[in-house]
Order: sequence, then structure tokens, then C-alpha cells
Amino acid sequence: MSHAHNSLAPLLAPARSLPIGDAWRTLEEASDIVFPFDGSVVAQAPVSNAADSRDAMDAAEAVRKEVAALTTAERRSIIVAIHDRVREEAQRLEDLLVLETGKPRADCRVEVNRTIVTLQATAEEVSHMHGETVPLDVQEQGRGMIGYYTRKPVGVVVGIAGFNYPMLLATHKLAPAIAAGCPVIIKPAPNTPLATLELVAITREALAAHGVSAAAVQLVNGGPEVGEVLVRDPRAQVVSFTGSAKIGHLIAQQAAPRKAVLELGSNTGFIVAADAHLEAAVDAVLRGGFYANGQACISVQRVVLERPIAEAFTARLVERMTEIVVGDPRNIETNVAPVINEASGIRIRAMIDRALAAGATLLTEGPGDGEAANLRPVVLGDVPADVDVWCEEIFGPVVCLTVVDSVDEAIDLVNDSRYGLQAAIYTASLEAAFDAIDRLEVGGVVVNEIPGFRSDIMPYGGVKDSGIGREGPRFAIEEFTVTRMAMIRPRARG
Repeated sequence: MSHAHNSLAPLLAPARSLPIGDAWRTLEEASDIVFPFDGSVVAQAPVSNAADSRDAMDAAEAVRKEVAALTTAERRSIIVAIHDRVREEAQRLEDLLVLETGKPRADCRVEVNRTIVTLQATAEEVSHMHGETVPLDVQEQGRGMIGYYTRKPVGVVVGIAGFNYPMLLATHKLAPAIAAGCPVIIKPAPNTPLATLELVAITREALAAHGVSAAAVQLVNGGPEVGEVLVRDPRAQVVSFTGSAKIGHLIAQQAAPRKAVLELGSNTGFIVAADAHLEAAVDAVLRGGFYANGQACISVQRVVLERPIAEAFTARLVERMTEIVVGDPRNIETNVAPVINEASGIRIRAMIDRALAAGATLLTEGPGDGEAANLRPVVLGDVPADVDVWCEEIFGPVVCLTVVDSVDEAIDLVNDSRYGLQAAIYTASLEAAFDAIDRLEVGGVVVNEIPGFRSDIMPYGGVKDSGIGREGPRFAIEEFTVTRMAMIRPRARG
């Protein structure tokens, strides 16, 4: 591996150390962080254990009251300081993300920019935390009483992020926790901890500058046992997890009866109506099906075409697939690079093979015969509704097409899924658009744009097996706070 790779190991975080408790803890064990494009080792990441997680929870609980007592101005100032520093470090963080995730540079640049926007939005949201008065005299026993509620920090938050957008996903947990007045322990995916480690280092510098204990924000890194200790600990009042449905459901069971905010996978539906702007819809599949190497929970997966335009749409999509540049993710022109690891590549290839065996048609060259993780983007036609490439989440550069006779049938087909995160419809009909918004069983419906559209200030999350709870600064702050009701009789009865 080149010296250039070595130079991008974290600089702010001390070597072989994790931010546990008030200090940086030097750890014996480390794991190789591998650049998915060529398999080279880009850094060594410290690995913690279950005992480290228990220590982190002890430290978080010890500073719970301190963090809860921070004023609105202090919380806002801390988040602004993080925002300013992340913006200064944007290029370095982008480089780190390219190397640890293997995502194309354009997607990593988007991730850094969205992280900056999320921090800014969270800082603005801090001063909007408020309650309401409650008319207690709606009942006779409340006559003469005053009632109102405020929002109070819930306690320690555990934030567990996936590998695909590691720093952004961590930010959607870390920043709202600070805003809410909660200590937070972040656990990144073991193969993508570098940029998140830098984010936490930046955060702890901001905490120190404000005279706040560093233990307010900590990071542990390791396998499932490292996270399980945190999730099962009754002092973890909220567990916020972004990742697969399988792991999310397990976390919900382990955390019960405490709150789990789960943003899980999906097999995103994309409806193209007969009256759609065909070229725009094709462009949306190219933009929305393959970004982040297809490793996004709201990337285009199931394309449902209304019959009158199905043939023309398919032909134009296949023709334009040559526009997708496959190559080195460090190049800004690259659209698709190898997926995160060989295991993912093998899984995706097997899903494609099963679909073809069940009668699906390969409309592009196929995934290629090279290394497992190095997949060319694939479009499958005539995909049966009962194969896993349709029913389950692919999380790779694969798009499936099927044809129906009406938008009504398309909506039913998209709804015939255990998932429901976001879906999209391309149509010129206001009636069809509003019908889709009304009937699609998902957390968000996108009209005439990619289903992967996400504004970082909106309420974001799914239904069914795609999760529970909502992210976005305002909504995550609500998840990390609890109402406290005040019921006051100004003058005690004699």
C-alpha cells in the first residue's frame, strides 16, 4: 500500500486509542481497515471489548446530570463548534470516507456536506425545544390549576451506525443527543470507524473548550459483544440503530422495555406511470439505483413499470447504462466501485443467480467474473415477486424491473413487502401522485425524484420491518427527551 494511504490514518485521535471515559484509552487489540477497491490496509483501528463498554456506560451515567444541566446556549455553542471544525476538516474526512467505505468520492463528498448541514440544523433546533400548557380544568378536579409540560433529557443514548454512511449516521445520533442534554456512546461499524472516530475527537475538543466532561461523548469499536453490553444495560435509555432489519430486531429485543429507535433496511419501490417523463424517470434510476455502490437503504431496487411505457423505458435504461463509470472510488468521475467486502459481493451474486434461475432476464452484461466484491451494475427484467432479489434488500448495484397494468396495481405491488422506508412515483398526474402519497405504506413518498432523496431536517424513518421512530434533528431530539408534566394548584385548598 502507498504512503498516501498511510498519511490518512486519523490525526486527531491518538494512535491505538479510543475515547472511553474522560480520557483516550490505549488498547492492545487493533483491526485492519481495508480499502475495498484494492484490499490494501489503510489504517489500524483500535478494538475495544465488553469491559470497555461497561466502563463507557459507567462514565456516561456519571456525567448524566452534568450534561442535562447544560444551558440551551451551551448546547448550541458546542454543536456550532463541532460544525465549524468539521467544515475545516472536510477534505480530510472525505478522503478517510473514500478509503474506509470504498464509496465513490462524489458520494463521500455528499456525506461530508450533509454532515455539516445536519450539525448546523441541530444547532438551530436546540432553541426550539419547548412544551405546552395543558388546560387541566377540562375536568372539574382541575379547576383553578395550571398545567404545562417541558421536555427533559432521557439519559444515556447509545448510537450504533452502519458502514455505508458512517459519519453522517453517527452525526444524526451524536448531535441530537448533545442538543437534548444526553450523554452518548457511539459504536461505528467495525470496518468503517475512522471518520467517526475523527468526529468524536472533534466533539471532545469542543466539549473541553466549553468546560464539559469528555465522557459526554464516547466511542467504542468492536464486534457484536461490544454493542450488546451497551444495548442490554438498563442505564441506556435509548438505543438508536441504523443497519439491517435482522440486527435491528435483535437490538429491540435486547433493549426492551427501553426505547429503540430503528432505521433499518428496505427494498425500495419506484413506480413509473404511463404518463411519466420517461427520460427523467430513466435518469432517476441511474442516479438513484447505483450511488454509494448500491449500498443505501433507499436506493432504487424494485422498478414497477406501467405497461404502455415498459418497453421504451427498459430499452432507454439499458442504452444509458453505459454512462455509469465503474472504477476507482478515489476518482470524482467514478459512479460505482467494489462493495464493502467479499462476503457482500458473494451474497449479491447469489441473489442475482437465484433470480435468473427463477426466470428473471439479465438486461445488462452481468456482474462480471472478477473478484466477488467488484460488481458491474446489473439490471434484471421480468423479476418474479417471490425471489429474494425482489423481496429482500439487495444492498448492491442491482435494479429489478417488472411490469403492471395500472398505477393502482403498482401501489399494491410496492406495498406487498415486509419493508417500508421510502418509495417514489414518477407521474404527470396530480391524482396519481396524491393516491401514491395516501396509499404507499412507507415512511416517505417521493414524487418525480429519486426515492433516495433525503433532506437531513425532515422526519426520516420507516414502517413495518423498516423500523420505528424518526431521525432528523428535531425528531431525534424528541426521541431523546421525555415529557415532564407540571400540575400546579397555586393556592392549596384549606
